[in-house]
Amino acid sequence: MSSQDYIKYMTKRFVQYLETPRDERKRMRETAREPWTSRWFGAIPMSIMLFFRK
Repeated sequence: MSSQDYIKYMTKRFVQYLETPRDERKRMRETAREPWTSRWFGAIPMSIMLFFRK
């Protein structure tokens, strides 16, 4: 990727960020966050949790 393409990409992302309302950005941030167990330890805690739920 050339530097021109990267600058275009970053500009596009920045403008998209500025055009979204503040409340919607906050809501997207809260819903997109994954649990800390899977973020820190991967899929192992999720598989154990699914195993014990059955």
